Amino acid sequence: MIISRTPLRMSFVGGGSDLPNFYRRYGGAVVTTAIDKYVYVTLNKKFDDGLRVAYSRNEEVDTLADVEHPIVRNALQLLEIRGGIEITTIADVPSRGTGLGSSSAFTVGLLIAAAAHQGRYMSAEELGQLSSKVEIEMCGEPIGKQDQYASAYGGFSFIEFHEDDTVQVTPIVMTPDLKGRLESRLLMFYTGTVRSASALLKTQSEAVDADAHKRETLRSMVRLARQMRQDLGRGDIESFGACLHENWLLKKSLTGGISSGPIDAAYDAAMAAGATGGKLLGAGGGGFLVFDAAQDKHPAIVRALAPLRHIPFKFEPLGSRVIFYNP
Repeated sequence: MIISRTPLRMSFVGGGSDLPNFYRRYGGAVVTTAIDKYVYVTLNKKFDDGLRVAYSRNEEVDTLADVEHPIVRNALQLLEIRGGIEITTIADVPSRGTGLGSSSAFTVGLLIAAAAHQGRYMSAEELGQLSSKVEIEMCGEPIGKQDQYASAYGGFSFIEFHEDDTVQVTPIVMTPDLKGRLESRLLMFYTGTVRSASALLKTQSEAVDADAHKRETLRSMVRLARQMRQDLGRGDIESFGACLHENWLLKKSLTGGISSGPIDAAYDAAMAAGATGGKLLGAGGGGFLVFDAAQDKHPAIVRALAPLRHIPFKFEPLGSRVIFYNP
């Protein structure tokens, strides 16, 4: 029995600049953190040579080619595992379309568990590279790379996407007091709706390809990511909310479908109740909202956004880990 635990992530600014059609021309950057919401993957030796995969469905097949789950099929193919295992997964939040990078966290968690099954260690760098390969190249998903690297490395990070396809993850160094103060200012709410990140990102990618103004919008979001990194590095969290707000306005202008009437209404209500800024996490369309606000404003914001569910969270310093190993 092998169990991996992989954190979900919360992206603050720069999202969308990790798409290849943009970063290969201009370079991209995001500020992101892992959070204490996780995807767990359990891998167990099977009594025969077949495969069993349990998620929202239950697949029991004789050969790897028969596995319908594309991430499982391609990840095992990449590692040359043909059968003889059972895989199950559970998550702390809804597993798809929430904007917390759950699909990529599952990919990372599956790879580290499968590597452990083979008796080998997989570094955070290798996890980021291989999980990106599985989702983008092998599964053909029109997504970026930030989710894979954020879950693999963990922590509060500045992640750069270079024109040559390399990725650099740099921890944002803050004192424990400053990090605790920032963490205590943030509120997360579940909108109750989910959406296909792939469809939205495909539309966004096509829009950026066709429109120079939208490319400049993304470049402005990258500059905001660099600004946020500098501000946090010198101990300034007062500008955090304003940076979130500016990034959200820029992101909404990229393409339709990123926001909606109910999401805009919730955002406006939170701002009227005292939030300094916020954003919808992930590609857009649904999932989770996050806001920055002084702690004394939190009760009013929670009341203003009712009945949206307030989800407490903390920053997670660690990336994907094998937490139980008994091969």
